[in-house]
Amino acid sequence: MEVCRRVFYEGYVQGVGFRYRAMQIAGEYSVTGFVRNLPDGRVELLAEGEESEVGEFLERVKESMSQHIRKAVENREPCSHEYNDFGIR
Repeated sequence: MEVCRRVFYEGYVQGVGFRYRAMQIAGEYSVTGFVRNLPDGRVELLAEGEESEVGEFLERVKESMSQHIRKAVENREPCSHEYNDFGIR
């Protein structure tokens, strides 16, 4: 089953390679979407794909950047299918 997850990460998440690390990890999974910095200091990540792939991808991002993440808020959304790959915005 395809799912879409939008996660907002808070903490010391900008200026530490968060977006580049997320993109690198995404290359190991069948996910599409994006990661971007927000003006308020958070990082937004949107991932679409099979439930297991998205879940494992988000867990790897969390593990990899755990020292920088203070809080993560995850929302489920309908899949838009508008992304062909995973990139940095």
